[in-house]
Parts: sequence; structure tokens; C-alpha cells
Amino acid sequence: METALIALTTFFAVIGPADVAALFAALTPNSTAVERRAMALKGILLATGILLLFAFFGKAILTLFGISLPALRIAGGILLLLISIDMVFARSSGSTTTTSEENQEASRKDDISVFPLATPLIAGPGTIGATILLVSEAHGDWQQIGFVIGALLAILLLTFVLLLLASQVQKVLGVTGLHVVSRIVGVLLAALAIQFILDGINASGLIPTGLPR
Repeated sequence: METALIALTTFFAVIGPADVAALFAALTPNSTAVERRAMALKGILLATGILLLFAFFGKAILTLFGISLPALRIAGGILLLLISIDMVFARSSGSTTTTSEENQEASRKDDISVFPLATPLIAGPGTIGATILLVSEAHGDWQQIGFVIGALLAILLLTFVLLLLASQVQKVLGVTGLHVVSRIVGVLLAALAIQFILDGINASGLIPTGLPR
């Protein structure tokens, strides 16, 4: 249960389903309901494929580039900490959302399902990093990995539902509501990020333990 709760909190924070839905509504003002549903489904399926790819082959990629698990913990923790700081201060971050230049490019496209919806809005750097990190933290325990994958799929499903209700979400929550949710989750993510960093430093052996007093 602890693994599932950590994974749910992390994925909810780095994906930001409500924020994605609000941006989706803003980027598709002239699309019909049918077109929005098609783009939402395609975007979610592509993002799911990308994230599952990194979930199952992320460790092999790390091994290929000679990256250790402690290094991933520290790097992932720092990335999540930066994301959490942006969330607490309600600032846009290139790790979890699009830049102004990307928004301008997307506004000129009829189909935004691949870019920017699938990536970087859903399967962005923060989400990919969190996926690899959480699966690696399971240390090959398939039950724990199953909890992580289940949490990821649950948040992706929630994101899909909110995409279908994008206009309503934007009206109900408004800018202030989105910021309140973002700040609360950001505080939790910041604490989790610090824990990842501390675990990475401890596992790296940078700080000797058991020294004589």
C-alpha cells in the first residue's frame, strides 16, 4: 500500500491531470466534441505506450549508459524537487507543461494528440524520470512493480476522463482552484523528492557510516 500511495501521489503531481485538462481545453477551442475525444484517446494511448516502455526497459537504458541507481535517485529527486517548487509557487515548468513557444506552435495545429498532449504534457521528462525511478525502487519485486504500473495507469485513466470533461473542469476549478490543488500536491512531492535524494546519497556511499566516535 505504501508503494501504491507514493506512486499515486508522484504520478498525480508530475502529470497534473487537472492542469493537462485545462491546457487541452485552451488548445482546442475550435474543435468539435468528436475531435476532442479522438485527440484525447490518441494522446493517452501514445503517452501510455511511452511510459510503459520506460517502465519496463528503463533499467536497461540506465545500464547501457552506466548510470547507477543511487545516481538516478539523486537526479530524479532533484528533478521532482524543482517540479514541486514550481507547483507550490504556481509557476509553469518545462518539465510538466509546455513553454509559451510550444503553446504557440500547438495552437496552429489541428491535431495536438501527439504534440503537445502525449508529450510533453503527459509523458514529459518529469513523468518519465519518475516512472524509471519508482520501478527501479522496487528492486525487481514484481508485486511492487505491479503497484507502480497500476498507479500509473490509474492516473492516466483519470487524466483521460478529465480530458473528456476538459471544458467543465476548467469552469468548475478555475485558475484559483487549479493553483490550490497544485500547491497542496507540490508540498507532498517536495518531501518525497528530498527523501529520494537522501536515499540516493545514503546508497552511494558518499557519506561513510559506522565511523568510530
